Amino acid sequence: MDDRLDERALSKLRWRCRRGLLENDLLIERFFRRHGETITNRQAAGLNALMDLPDNDLLDLLLRRRQPPAVPELSDSPEVHEVLALLRLP
Repeated sequence: MDDRLDERALSKLRWRCRRGLLENDLLIERFFRRHGETITNRQAAGLNALMDLPDNDLLDLLLRRRQPPAVPELSDSPEVHEVLALLRLP
């Protein structure tokens, strides 16, 4: 089982997740409200991979317009799929 992020790592992750598109920020903030206390190192790795994407590619993934294999810059890893599923929850 993965260890949860400590407060400092969580704070750094929140800062890293700030985006230029308001739509992305709203979805990511909802994710942190729901899961911030329980984010694991594994999930943080998936989230960091998603944050390497340009804003429009990230939004396409969050809105299910595209799937991870269709985004060449993104690793198609279990961590990415796990975090993406949590980010997409209504």
